[in-house]
Amino acid sequence: MSLPARLRDEFAQYDDDSVVVTIDPATRCLLMYPISEWDIIQEKLDKLPSFQAQARRLQRLLVGHATDLDIDKSGRILLPAPLREFALLDKKVTLLGQGKKVEIWGQDQWDLQREDYIAEGMHGSEQFDSLTDISL
Repeated sequence: MSLPARLRDEFAQYDDDSVVVTIDPATRCLLMYPISEWDIIQEKLDKLPSFQAQARRLQRLLVGHATDLDIDKSGRILLPAPLREFALLDKKVTLLGQGKKVEIWGQDQWDLQREDYIAEGMHGSEQFDSLTDISL
């Protein structure tokens, strides 16, 4: 998968040619982090109480699927088959910048999810009431 130049530039600020890609336990997408940002998340995950089922589940899913990947000179990463299969990635993917991480979606999955988000917004705007201070 090729990263757009803008994303390559953003990742370049971390002075590392590697990223960590893992699954999103809530949706069928992948999460890509610069190594330094992933280290912060993993440290937090390591501090979760391992005797709580929900914490163990989160640790198993996020850390268990975390894969270190190198960005080559052309700005590409090679996603392993298990990650591609989880996110239902095909020829077309959508990359969504989300602050310090990037979501990687199969185009069809993203189209469906986006339509769900739009429909929810039209029929249940109270969920966005707390965000009224954000100017669009």
